[in-house]
Amino acid sequence: MAVAGSADDRRKLAAQCWRTGNDAMQSENWDYSIQMFSQCVKIEPDNVLFRQALRGVETKKYGNNKTGAKMSGMKLMGPRGRIKKGRMSKNWDAVDKAAEDGLAINPWDAQLNADVGDAARNQDHAAVAEFAYQKAVECDPQNKEYLRVLAELYEDRGEYKLATGVWEKIFRIDPMDGEARTRAQQAATKQVIDRGGYEGADSTKGVMADHEVAKRLKIQTGGQVDGPGQSEEADLQRAIRKEPDAPEGYMKLAEFYRRNKRLDEARQMLEKSVEITGGDASLRELVEDVELEILDQNLRLAREKAGDDEAAKEKIKELDREFLLRETEVLRGRVDRYSSDLKLKFRLAECFMRDKKYSSAIPLLQQSTQDNRLEVKALTNLGMCFIREKKHALARRQLEKAVPRLNAHEQAESFKEVHYWLGRLCEAASDHESAENHYGEVLAVDYEYRDCLKRLEEMQGGE
Repeated sequence: MAVAGSADDRRKLAAQCWRTGNDAMQSENWDYSIQMFSQCVKIEPDNVLFRQALRGVETKKYGNNKTGAKMSGMKLMGPRGRIKKGRMSKNWDAVDKAAEDGLAINPWDAQLNADVGDAARNQDHAAVAEFAYQKAVECDPQNKEYLRVLAELYEDRGEYKLATGVWEKIFRIDPMDGEARTRAQQAATKQVIDRGGYEGADSTKGVMADHEVAKRLKIQTGGQVDGPGQSEEADLQRAIRKEPDAPEGYMKLAEFYRRNKRLDEARQMLEKSVEITGGDASLRELVEDVELEILDQNLRLAREKAGDDEAAKEKIKELDREFLLRETEVLRGRVDRYSSDLKLKFRLAECFMRDKKYSSAIPLLQQSTQDNRLEVKALTNLGMCFIREKKHALARRQLEKAVPRLNAHEQAESFKEVHYWLGRLCEAASDHESAENHYGEVLAVDYEYRDCLKRLEEMQGGE
């Protein structure tokens, strides 16, 4: 969307258009003001002030009627088509321009505001993306996807308090959205970690600036770093010594260790913060998360080193079992605490399935089917559990429920798995016509899937 020319020339032109647009706005010449502010946006697409001014004048032009121009739906067909084309080719400049053309017709269109936000986000215009998604949420305040992106934008810009509020709103809209609850806790923790920066820095940006200074000092002193601002770890340790009873210092140092994969040290710092806070639940969950990361890291390293060593392979089995048991224990506790969180129940059910405890997994999967996002996988897993429990009629019923919700192209693996096992179940029940249909669905997508072709040929040859 940017206009060609030198940087100075563009700034001068933008300033001139800005003054002219403001004059037109004062005289309520909305169309001319929109034209001038639109030109400002084209010259400097990353300037959020220009976007804000443009959107304000657009709303005034339509008397704040919340619907924009007459017959706006028809008029927006062109811009929407260009947006779709731009998205397909990842031409974000074209998406931005088309979305702005659409907002000139209806500035209250939530999707168009989100389109501007997506274009800005993909062009690293963070402030514009944040503003655009704020407008999208204003226009459609219950839209979880808009809220989710806005929360992520807030986090990217270090605005953790705002991010926490948005994640909490998502959780209020959908109490079964465990991810939103977890992200709210994480954002709140980051807010604590970020608050005050290191050694009195005013913000995260201030800390980053100190680090840049530290880099320059390190070069000048031949790599010697022992003063404030020259070592993040030393600064964090110094902050703990100054306030040994404040949990924030331990949390900050834990975050530093976790980022740098020093997980045992991260766990120790988090355990100390739990102790100081008297057992804060969100901090205890962070300890559990780090413990699982440690087990996963150990398992991954063991696999990398194992080779053909039989003793090493046995060790891998032990570590894998340890990880499964600990993950199951953690998820059991969280399911008890967050009884409406269906994602947690689904994850716990998967742990039970890996442990061959199918009867324990079944009731959790049955509850998980209430979440549309989990329904197909939960039904599929239910079918697998009933097969293992030798309850074939129940297995067939669950898998048949999944069939209408499957798309061969978008969910290829689930599509093949469900139809394959339905074929097996129908074949076992001597329902050869249905079995052939299911095997045929699989072969139409993947001609070499498992032993599907062989089973179909044997069944047809035996008739």
